[in-house]
Amino acid sequence: MDDKRTLLKHFLAALAYRTQKALRGAPPEFADFRAAPQVRTPHELIRHMDSVLGYSRTFFLGGTYRPPVFAEFSAAISHFHEVLTDVAHHIEIGTELHNITPEILLQGPFSDAMTHAGQLAMLRRLSGSPVPPENFIFADITPENLGPNQSPPRSPDADWPERP
Repeated sequence: MDDKRTLLKHFLAALAYRTQKALRGAPPEFADFRAAPQVRTPHELIRHMDSVLGYSRTFFLGGTYRPPVFAEFSAAISHFHEVLTDVAHHIEIGTELHNITPEILLQGPFSDAMTHAGQLAMLRRLSGSPVPPENFIFADITPENLGPNQSPPRSPDADWPERP
């Protein structure tokens, strides 16, 4: 794997970590929390993130992608991680990109998905269940772990003034 692909795969691992950080410990009602009319719920955001990553996969495989609809939030989260893992697999094995560069993949769908991970964290705060802060420099993020079972924070912030 060349340096660009190594970095893309690590970015996907960071996406998996940050997504699960935003979801870890969320109350069951968080899945359907709607901050305002026409604002996506966390369940809808996970489906959209699945869609964005599925779209990025089309640049390796061709075709189109439409994410399935899952009634259960946990199933939607699992499927998101399956798609993320599959995209990372194509990066790792060197599947050729079509009509796009690694840089555009990063600036487009990958960054879009990371933005939505941040939105999940913001929705946690708005829903009354904020995510504890941490120093991400020390986070246990590895390209081998792209699933929903992410490590707990290695360096949680001791000072959390807005703690509920």
